[in-house]
Amino acid sequence: MTEYEKDITSRTYFHYLKGLIARWKQHFKYDKAVRIARKRGASIGENVVMPLSLAKAANSNLKIGDHVSIQTDKIDLRNPVTIGNHVIIGSETEIITTSHNIDSEEWEHKHYGLTIEDYVWIPTRVMILPSCRKIEYGGVVSSGSVVVKNVETMSVVGGNPAKEFKKRKCVHKNLVVESLLGGDYHTYKKTRLLKT
Repeated sequence: MTEYEKDITSRTYFHYLKGLIARWKQHFKYDKAVRIARKRGASIGENVVMPLSLAKAANSNLKIGDHVSIQTDKIDLRNPVTIGNHVIIGSETEIITTSHNIDSEEWEHKHYGLTIEDYVWIPTRVMILPSCRKIEYGGVVSSGSVVVKNVETMSVVGGNPAKEFKKRKCVHKNLVVESLLGGDYHTYKKTRLLKT
């Protein structure tokens, strides 16, 4: 049993109901955002938490897996952005997918995209530039970093420009990612049933 499951199943019924009501309020907000993003052409998985402002800017270039928590709306969707499962993206993080050809008299756009694989953690105030095309499985980027190149599997990177300083030992497979922002209404209810 995970820590999350232990916490929910050990609660008194009153404490459980308090938690359920708090999550119910958040559920409507996050559910609305997902519906709007899908209506605008984005592919959004199950148990995704995202800001309404990102949902309103979404288009068919945005693809998000299951159990994802996103706190930023600063994602450049002029090019494809694919976000895997169990990904956490913090507030004020900025993802830029388009640049300019500085060696051209026309200064035309250069189009890139970004793939963020499963179990990646990108915390607060990270800037990901167009030269980064992939953050591989389990990658972690330190807060305040500027990412200019791909992040390898299980790498922990940081700085400006971000460089690897260690390898991650495991991924957050027991974390209910959507619970970080109170978006775990359905998971919370299902987990309570484990008590019976």
